[in-house]
Amino acid sequence: MARKNTLRYILLGLLSKKQMTGYELNQSFKNEIGEFWQAKHSQIYPELAKMEEQGIIQHQVEITGEKLEKKVYELTEEGKEQLAEWIHTPTNELPVNRDEFVLKLYFVKDVNDPALVEIIQQQRDLHEEKRLHLLERKKTIFPTEKDKHENYGHYLILAHAINRETEYASWLTDVLEEENNRKK
Repeated sequence: MARKNTLRYILLGLLSKKQMTGYELNQSFKNEIGEFWQAKHSQIYPELAKMEEQGIIQHQVEITGEKLEKKVYELTEEGKEQLAEWIHTPTNELPVNRDEFVLKLYFVKDVNDPALVEIIQQQRDLHEEKRLHLLERKKTIFPTEKDKHENYGHYLILAHAINRETEYASWLTDVLEEENNRKK
């Protein structure tokens, strides 16, 4: 089966919320979208050009200041249709989990490896820090039930990310306790 171009649909989804410049789209990957999907500047701009060539987005040039031109992108009707079709098409596969820390654990052979507790503690701290960050984002983005209902999909993704980080930090805390008990 041909691999679908998910970046295209992310860009369509972002543009369905509001008109944006390439810079603003790129920034979205450093903020909210970056919590669960990554894309680089070098991927975004060529994809925008392809999408415009295919007629699913269009741009208008806006002048900022005296001379600075910027392209502001928006969906066309065809783009809206493609986004709706993608959203309503079932996802029949699980995502690939690429966790370098878990990969490193897989290759640790000795229960007494001196680095084991240190790398586990470091990961636990990272996941706990991320969990706290996400909880703050939830308070900021969804302070009211109305905010939650108006962007419910985003709310669900954030709740999922909080659960994921909570579970990961809890698992690592349990592993550290097990290590401490084993050494006693």
